Amino acid sequence: MEIRFHGHACFEIIGEQGRILIDPFLTGNPLAKVGPKDFKELDAILVTHGHGDHLGDTIEIAKNTGATVVCVFELSRLLEKYDVKTHAMHIGGKYTFDFGVIGLTQALHGAVFVPPEDQESIAYGGLACGFLIKMEDKWIYHAGDTGLFGDMELIGRRHPLEVALLPIGDNFTMGPEDAVYAATLLKPKRVIPMHYDTFPLVEQDPAKFKEMLERDFPACKAEIIAPGESLNI
Repeated sequence: MEIRFHGHACFEIIGEQGRILIDPFLTGNPLAKVGPKDFKELDAILVTHGHGDHLGDTIEIAKNTGATVVCVFELSRLLEKYDVKTHAMHIGGKYTFDFGVIGLTQALHGAVFVPPEDQESIAYGGLACGFLIKMEDKWIYHAGDTGLFGDMELIGRRHPLEVALLPIGDNFTMGPEDAVYAATLLKPKRVIPMHYDTFPLVEQDPAKFKEMLERDFPACKAEIIAPGESLNI
């Protein structure tokens, strides 16, 4: 299975049973090496919340590929107005798709939706979430935009995580120190840092995060992936 990073919080996961894309913020993302037209075949697009730097190019990519958008119920109802196929879920629920299992976790963050045709208005987009993804019998956790919360320990206790994708940018999400502590609760084999360096407010040194993580939790390996690069697990 391949985990490909496209900058910010956008990851593409490619397995034997399917291909999914998470939080496809590509247009306007200065770190992205690809655009929405580069995606031809996708089974699903997972969206953690409706903010523009996560919802991103979801509508265009879903229309081009026919991919199902997996998100919370309220956001799914809004997206259906744009003629995209959605699968509504909510926090605590799991569903088995052809490509694998998807579960929704809480994320401590806001979640409004800005209609593409009216950038001056906002709509309620439900709660922000994280995703538990099981493909090829391996669990991956995408935390979404979140602060540190104690129930991360329950997530790790109940799901043997191969990889955790954790924000380190601070200001809007966990910073490096809290992300390290989150890893000690989740106990994944590996952590890939995300949601950093896209904008000045979230600039971080991932090498320092790696140093802190491997000092405080040596059983876990930090994998720093540049946009466009992949990790095979």
